[in-house]
Amino acid sequence: MALMPEIEQRKSIRSYRPDPIAPEILDRVLEAGRLAPSAKNRQSWRFIVVTEESRRNRIQDAAFGQDYVGRAPAIIACCTTNIEYKMPNGQLSYPVDLAIASTYMTIQAQHEGLGTCMVTTFREEEVKSVLTVPYSMRVVMMVTVGWPDGGGAEKTTRLPMDRVVSHEHW
Repeated sequence: MALMPEIEQRKSIRSYRPDPIAPEILDRVLEAGRLAPSAKNRQSWRFIVVTEESRRNRIQDAAFGQDYVGRAPAIIACCTTNIEYKMPNGQLSYPVDLAIASTYMTIQAQHEGLGTCMVTTFREEEVKSVLTVPYSMRVVMMVTVGWPDGGGAEKTTRLPMDRVVSHEHW
């Protein structure tokens, strides 16, 4: 099983067809997130799937009107259930854990032929209200998911390996 094709082909999609996503496909995307590693295997996350159009539109409003957010047939809100746990290195675990889980989901979505875009530009309190997220929890990011309309974003260039990797020291 080769993953590099999915990783190399993945790009942020901001234009979706309105076609719904079959539940079994969406379940495989969510399963990828569920199986992701987390700090001390705490799995302190909750993924809220939003497919209802009126609720997607309310989330679009909370995302400063970014129209692709509401046009995606599904939005996955990535939430933490533990905002206080710090890893031994002193860093909060939930941003790292949810970044890993959302990445697993985007790679599985790419494998399924779906497009995704990670969304971090939104008013969290409004999203929490729309999704009835408890006060003590956080909505860290959202992932839009859907069938690309054929257009989509251009593949962005990545820095060359020698600019981002060093061995043994900085």
